[in-house]
Amino acid sequence: MERKFILSCESTVDVPYSYMEGRDVPVLFYTYSVDGVEYVDDMGRDPEALPRFYRFLEEGKMPSTSQINTFKYYEFFEELLQKGDVLHVAFGTGMTPSVGNAYEAAEELRQKYPDRKLAVVDSLCSSSGYGLLVDTAADMRDAGKTLEETEKWLLDNRNTMHHQFFSTDLRHFRRSGRMSGAAATVAAILNICPIMRLDAAGKIIAYDKVRGRPAAVKRTVDTMEKFAQGGRDYSGKCWICNSNCRENAEMLKEAIQERFPNIDGEIKICDIGTIIAAHCGPGTTAAFFYGAERVPYDEKTGK
Repeated sequence: MERKFILSCESTVDVPYSYMEGRDVPVLFYTYSVDGVEYVDDMGRDPEALPRFYRFLEEGKMPSTSQINTFKYYEFFEELLQKGDVLHVAFGTGMTPSVGNAYEAAEELRQKYPDRKLAVVDSLCSSSGYGLLVDTAADMRDAGKTLEETEKWLLDNRNTMHHQFFSTDLRHFRRSGRMSGAAATVAAILNICPIMRLDAAGKIIAYDKVRGRPAAVKRTVDTMEKFAQGGRDYSGKCWICNSNCRENAEMLKEAIQERFPNIDGEIKICDIGTIIAAHCGPGTTAAFFYGAERVPYDEKTGK
């Protein structure tokens, strides 16, 4: 079936580039800098890229990240528009304001290419949850849905993509100033794992904590059962990602498979890319699945 539009995304989908290439989804790459040198958010194309990034962290270096500017979006979109209509799914505004630059570039290009369609959707998602949302949009495109139908589905359903995650290594939180040295030390001694989610605005909310990795895995799976479409009968896709803690991801995968026997296909385990890992550091494990609408952050309860 002939595809009716081009679907594109950004490298923070945290899915191997080879997978997105196989799905025919062009990617716009973020970059990060260390000691004045710029590196591309590689998506697994260079097997040395992630190990090099984690060496930087071990050496105490703090990678800096930045938005994708309007000019880069303009160049990326224009190349695609020369081939057809474009639906671009952007990294969520809860994590970066880059999508504002995407909107600006798109508006300029609509005037230059009045006979082409160019739509930009704020995913409100992050990491492999963003990737799974784009993957679903690619399924719709391949099934013959129009750009408008796919765009509407994304806007109506982006907040049903749940991001449930925990961290077993708080060293980077201390180095980045997100947690005081004393708090991080106490948490390490007590083996504390913060439990986190994305809220309806796509922002990270740390809403609970447990002691130890097994408890963190159980809490993640329990929460998935509470919110997943159909509960234990959930039959949608589930993806997992991790930042240099594959063992945690495998443990979580096994627990999810046991609790949810009807999951659609294999549970994909991906690496958290350099942009998101620059903020969370190593030791973060996340599960992504479709469920009830994500709720806003509650200032009264802090959840």
